Amino acid sequence: MEFENVILSRRSIRSFTDKEIPSQILEKIMEAARLSPSFQNRQCWRFIVVRDENIRKKLALKSGLIGKCNFFIKDAPVVVVACADPSKSGTMNDQDYYLVDVAIAFQQMMLTAWNYGIGSCWLAAFNEQKVKEILEIPSKIRVVAMSPFGYPKEKTSLYDKALKTFAGSKKRLPLEKIVCYDKWKK
Repeated sequence: MEFENVILSRRSIRSFTDKEIPSQILEKIMEAARLSPSFQNRQCWRFIVVRDENIRKKLALKSGLIGKCNFFIKDAPVVVVACADPSKSGTMNDQDYYLVDVAIAFQQMMLTAWNYGIGSCWLAAFNEQKVKEILEIPSKIRVVAMSPFGYPKEKTSLYDKALKTFAGSKKRLPLEKIVCYDKWKK
């Protein structure tokens, strides 16, 4: 896929087929994260690739902030949990850069996946402590985001449509509302 088409066509996917992601493609997705920039190249990120069906189901049923809002991840062949060790990053201008580092790496993973026809959906509505318990993540490590990865189903479910509506996935501000030139514009 042409890079511009990857950017223009990428969307959040919440309905997946049961087709497995080939190991070589999964490795390319993870390599995209490894190659991403980070604060002083400290590479504070760590990723847990969950392929085990039982663990994915536990994450789907027990990690949501609101009921079973993450229920759909059980159907994806892979769930990636993006973590960081804040002590391996830095702070500048009162901002913790581990969050930025992980966000950049995770976005590179998602764009790479989409290039291969594999969908994802950035998740922030999870209970970090429950995710840590399920995946045995040490207390000093932060869970920044999660995403299912898988091949999109042709037809989306009613549940998927409801989540898209709730999330406002299609709403985008026009450029003139988000871009200023030379100085801040009121």
